[in-house]
Amino acid sequence: MTASEIETKASFDHIRYAQLWEDADILTQAFGDCAGGTLVSICAAGDNALAMLTLDPAKLVVVDLSPAQIACLRLRMGAFSALSHPEFLELMGARASNRRKALLARALAGLDAQTQAFWAGLAEDVALYGAGGVGKFERYFRIFRTRLLPLVHSGKTLDDVFVPRGKADRQTFYDTRFNTFRWRILLNLFFSRFVMGRMGRDKAFFDHVDGSPAQHVARRIHHAAVETDPAQNPYLHWILHGTHGAALPMTWRAEHFDTIRSRLERIDIRPGSLEAFVSTGERADGFNLSDIFEYMSPAVFAQVYGSILAAAAPKARLVYWNMMAPRRVPPAFAAQVTRQRGIEDRLKAQDNAFFYSDFVVEAVNG
Repeated sequence: MTASEIETKASFDHIRYAQLWEDADILTQAFGDCAGGTLVSICAAGDNALAMLTLDPAKLVVVDLSPAQIACLRLRMGAFSALSHPEFLELMGARASNRRKALLARALAGLDAQTQAFWAGLAEDVALYGAGGVGKFERYFRIFRTRLLPLVHSGKTLDDVFVPRGKADRQTFYDTRFNTFRWRILLNLFFSRFVMGRMGRDKAFFDHVDGSPAQHVARRIHHAAVETDPAQNPYLHWILHGTHGAALPMTWRAEHFDTIRSRLERIDIRPGSLEAFVSTGERADGFNLSDIFEYMSPAVFAQVYGSILAAAAPKARLVYWNMMAPRRVPPAFAAQVTRQRGIEDRLKAQDNAFFYSDFVVEAVNG
């Protein structure tokens, strides 16, 4: 496989995502029984890779082009090892804290010098926002939340988003109190291709996207506000309030903390693209591919997909998201995999990470 297409277009020297904006609950369910197998995951911020340890794999290979994103995973591994669960939540920013610098120092104490130096340069930001709030994407939402959202909605309206209510009442709330004229103007401006490219995602990530990002976001926010229960949505809570509420992402929940901590030694971090795995001759039983295909032209997508299939064990599952660029098994490989339609439909209805338009689960035949 050649160098990643996005590697030549986007910068990877800073944290793009300081926390995962993909739902680990549906990701882990999509893999089925993986106990004792080998799994491969894109790193991103590390949350979903860590969640995959709850599946009890013998080995979890984590790859990423970005040293900054790998540093996010290494910090989490240090935090799982050195902190209690409540301390972990404080450090990450899910809970208020006035001691994050001290928690950061403890989490970093046993890690390599490069990771320590990287996070030392972010210590002030971590103190203010938590380690889960220091990425470019999180800064984008912070500007949205602190500077613009107050011009559109009152604090009471934002709090009322998270009051538990049935679907019909959620629709009424959305129609009468949330989806106002000012809100729609804000969406069209702040989630335009230009603003998102400058402040949120790297503009190169839109090279293969058609349509309006703002219209896409509007549809997905309706899904999050009406089709699913906002009271159970940690991602929406962070966007509107800057912390997590009663709901937490899977990896950050108390019930998984000790399990993840006890399996950290199973992680094999390999900086670079998927080539760091597929070129070795190893075979994996499952791949968490995040939304990497969205950044590729159709031709490169087909090439990369074929190389992944060559490194997949029989019955391995390929799991990935689409946001705006539709990607599924290329026609040349359609006979080699089977779409898991029932699993997809069930899990898409549960997906709290609402930006994505599609969730794909494909099983290698054999």
